[in-house]
Amino acid sequence: MATPQPHVVVVPYPGSGNINPALQLSRLLHRHGVFITFVVTEHNLRRAQQAAADTDSAVSSRDGFRIETIPDGLVDVDRDKHDYDLGLCKATTHQCAAPLRQLVARLRGGAGATPGVPPVTCVLPTALMSFALEVARELGVPSMVLWGGCAAALMGHMRLRELKERGYLPLKDESCLTNGYLDKTMINWIPGMPPISLGDVSSFVRTTDPDDFGLWFNDTESNNCTKAGALIINTFDALEPDVLAAFRAEYPRIYTVGPLGSLLRRHQQDKDAGDDWTDLTLWKHDTECLRWLDAQAPGSVVYANFGSLTVLTAEQLAEFAWGLAATGRPFLWVIREDLIPGGPAALPPAFTAETAARGRVATWCPQERVLRHPAMGCFLTHNGWNSTCECLAAGVPMVCWPVFADQYTNCKYACEVWGVGLRLDAEGRREQVAELVGEAMESEVVRRSAARWRVVAEEAANSGGSSHENLLRMVEALG
Repeated sequence: MATPQPHVVVVPYPGSGNINPALQLSRLLHRHGVFITFVVTEHNLRRAQQAAADTDSAVSSRDGFRIETIPDGLVDVDRDKHDYDLGLCKATTHQCAAPLRQLVARLRGGAGATPGVPPVTCVLPTALMSFALEVARELGVPSMVLWGGCAAALMGHMRLRELKERGYLPLKDESCLTNGYLDKTMINWIPGMPPISLGDVSSFVRTTDPDDFGLWFNDTESNNCTKAGALIINTFDALEPDVLAAFRAEYPRIYTVGPLGSLLRRHQQDKDAGDDWTDLTLWKHDTECLRWLDAQAPGSVVYANFGSLTVLTAEQLAEFAWGLAATGRPFLWVIREDLIPGGPAALPPAFTAETAARGRVATWCPQERVLRHPAMGCFLTHNGWNSTCECLAAGVPMVCWPVFADQYTNCKYACEVWGVGLRLDAEGRREQVAELVGEAMESEVVRRSAARWRVVAEEAANSGGSSHENLLRMVEALG
């Protein structure tokens, strides 16, 4: 009797930083014959359809790859609140289990099963969606979990509970946020990690509230990853050998399959597959910026993008703007409409006039293609892991300005362990922006280090490389 086709239900947290790696992993699994049901929220599917409305990309199911939706539990009035992300965490945690359970039960086979869909053989959520692991357990379905960040960030977040037990958290009072305590307090007992400042473990240590939801949620969700049958991490073995060794000593079923973008590019080349694929971006891409990059000199452009969640004040926007202007270099700056009220229109008019001949502003862009463009010289980044990993794979130096969650750990490793970045102070002053951009682009040490990691990342993704082989082992386990 033929072995049934494996069917994985992928359930990403409904934020861009989790959707993107989950979709990349799903595409890789699909290429290896795995049937995929990709679960998005109703709200995000509407956003993706709107973003794709004026492009050739379509948000739709295809043979062996289905898109299904569940509600995210939020009402529209809550989507514009300043703490939207934490509100979304609460809503998904408390309200998404029931609709997901109904969906998996319908897909898993038997009476009422969807025609042409093989029975579900695995539920695969991303981190922050561990309720899906409980749904899988209740229904008797095996599970895996995707941690979309680096291994070091996961290890640090898993120790938030111990930091609290040892008296580091919550902070004693508000003065600890500004008096240097976060930088000077070193943690030297996290397995596989070099000494790290308390502030670089996570943004969620920045609280004086013993019942802080963000601290509790990230502690709980990171540790819940161990409840899955296997852990998948978007990293590669040579990048984080010590942390991964510490993990594997305790959790043997770990698949390192990063950089997912590099692995996917390699599979596209091997199979002569183009870019025609379901697009689930939540913003419309400005692809014209690629033609603008074509007109720039090799290694000359500063690319600035603070990701999908960061918000800036008018003062911060002005500091970064005049810092970019002071570099004297061409730049591509992504300013989301919700990065600041007014979006790109909030830029100082004098800055726009002064830099019109050498600057381009977009509201979103195809970042991997931008980073791999020959004109790219430096990335001014918030150090979200997708951005950091893509930058490492592209061999581009970074200027780092972390603001949220694991970005502080990513920044520490980029600057102090991998040697590919320079760190801005929290204030992000214009003089320092200009200085560090110039240094990152001119430093032979930083540039050589960035170039070396690009080669190592490619080796991991190539046939026989660690990530390529781990992907094959993962597919075998799913079968």
